[in-house]
Amino acid sequence: MQTPRTTPSRKSKRMQYDPATIYSILDAALFCTISYAVDGQPWSLPTAFARDGNRLLIHGSVGSHFIREMEKGIPVCISVTLLDGLVLAKSGFSHSVNYRSVIVFARGEKVEDYDQKVHALALITNQLIPNRWADLRPETASEVRKTTVLSFSLEEASAKIRTGGPLDEPEDQTLPIWSGVIPLETVRRAAIPDESSVSLPLPDYLR
Repeated sequence: MQTPRTTPSRKSKRMQYDPATIYSILDAALFCTISYAVDGQPWSLPTAFARDGNRLLIHGSVGSHFIREMEKGIPVCISVTLLDGLVLAKSGFSHSVNYRSVIVFARGEKVEDYDQKVHALALITNQLIPNRWADLRPETASEVRKTTVLSFSLEEASAKIRTGGPLDEPEDQTLPIWSGVIPLETVRRAAIPDESSVSLPLPDYLR
């Protein structure tokens, strides 16, 4: 949704507010960064997350300062960025990056229901390693009690995207300096077993 906080001061043509675009970026990401302030002191923390419909879920220890502050419902800013390429221009001023990003403004809501907490933990695990949750031993009641799950609405969210090549100044375009794009991507390498798993077959979902 476009609000005063999700309206940029520049590069407005790169902004998108449709849920499909925002969801696609969140679903492709592994981590988000949550920023907030307490008594004038700013804090920022990267953490795993998952999307469940129009809500973003995170988890942490019940004793975490980070979690205990946010469960009070204080305002937070959540950011996610996927880097797609380094954009090399003919001047340092015109260098850029291709990216897909999402910014969310929200307040955390503590998930109290036991089954909903387990569901959230499964989503967060599978966001990092698809299909992993079904292969694990079930969470114990004690483990669930020791974990806090927070939910954030995606109602006030925006996406910003840059694609394409360098935007050189007209007078620079004929300079004999290489320009273009270096693509970037996150790649999952072959899994490395620990000592207790050397003799076990690699699950299909990890191949």
